[in-house]
Amino acid sequence: MKYALIGCGRIAVNHILAALDNKLEIVAVCDVVESQMQLLLEKYHLENSDIKRYKDYKDLVNENKDLELISIATESGVHAEIAIHCIKNRINVIIEKPMAMNIKDANEIIRLSDELHVKVSACHQNRFNLAVQEMRRALESGRFGKLSHGSINVRWNRNRDYYDQAKWRGTWKSDGGALMNQCIHGIDLLRWMMGDDVEEVYGQTRQQFHHYLEAEDVGMAVVKFKNGAIGTIEGTTNVYPKNLEETLYLFGETGTCKLGGKSCNAIEAWEFKDTDPKDEEFKRLYEQTTNVYGNGHGRLFANVIDCIKNDKQPLVDARAGKRALELVLAIYKSQKEGRPIKLPLDDFASTDMNGVFDD
Repeated sequence: MKYALIGCGRIAVNHILAALDNKLEIVAVCDVVESQMQLLLEKYHLENSDIKRYKDYKDLVNENKDLELISIATESGVHAEIAIHCIKNRINVIIEKPMAMNIKDANEIIRLSDELHVKVSACHQNRFNLAVQEMRRALESGRFGKLSHGSINVRWNRNRDYYDQAKWRGTWKSDGGALMNQCIHGIDLLRWMMGDDVEEVYGQTRQQFHHYLEAEDVGMAVVKFKNGAIGTIEGTTNVYPKNLEETLYLFGETGTCKLGGKSCNAIEAWEFKDTDPKDEEFKRLYEQTTNVYGNGHGRLFANVIDCIKNDKQPLVDARAGKRALELVLAIYKSQKEGRPIKLPLDDFASTDMNGVFDD
C-alpha cells in the first residue's frame, strides 16, 4: 500500500515507525521546512532511498495519483485543509489530533468522506493501548453494570522550551491549549467509554503560568451524559517538574477500573462483581512505553489498513474525531459564555476564544 506523510515535526516519528512496522511503501514526505524531512529520514536510514520530498502538500498529491493512504502530522490549524484536499482526491487519510479546529470543518470532512467513500481516521491512538482495550471489552460485556461516573486526568508538564520549538503552539488559530493539544486523547477515551452521547458540559479554563501563550494551561469540566452518567475532565500542562500521569477512571454498579501510567497504559485498579480467572493477570498489565504517545500508532495504522482493504469503518473514524473535538470546543464555549453548554454543538471554533485571557 503506497503511503505518504505530510508534516515531519515532533509526532512524525510515530507515523514513520507505524508505516514501517505495517510494511507500507513510503512514497513521499512533505514539510515546509526541508531540514525536518532530512532529519526524519536520516533517523530511520531512509535518506538515500527513493522517497520523494515536497514542500507543498498539493504538489505531493498531484504528482502521486496512486497513493492509497496519507497521514497528516502538521500543525493543528491546517489539519482540516489538508485532509479535505486529500479526500477530494480520493486518498484515505489518518489525521493527527485534533481533526479540525472548528465544527464546520469537521462536518465537511465527514460529508466528503461519506460522499466519496474515503476512509478517514482521527489519530487517537490511545484507544489501542492494551489496558484501554481490556477496559472496553469489560464494558461491552456488561461487567460494569450501570455506569455511575468516570473521569480523565491528564497531569503533564510543558515548559517554555516546548512552546518555543514552534510559534504556532499555544495559539487559538493553530493549536489551542492544554485541553485541545494534550488532553484531547483522554477526552476521546472518556467519551467513548461513557456512551458518546453528551447532553451538557460546564467548563472552566485558566492561563495560570504560561502567559506568553494565547490559550489555557489548565481546564476542568463536568460532563452530563445522556445515559445519566457523569464525567469529569482535568487537563493541564502546569505539573511541576515533569509529566505526572494520564489516568482514566470508570465506576459502575458492579465494576471499578482505573487506568494509569503516563498515557493510560497500566491497569491500576480492576475490580468486578463477576470474577474472571484472567482478572489477576489484568491487574498486573503494564505496557512499557518510551513516551507519552504510547505504542498505539502502529495498531491504529493496522486498523486503517485493514479497513481500506476490506471496506470497513476505522475504529476511530471521522465522527469519532469530531466528537472529541466537539467536547473540547464545548468546554471552551462554556468558559467564554460562563454557562453550561448543550450538545450537539452547532458551530464553534477555537478562534472564537481570541482574547479570552487578555487582561
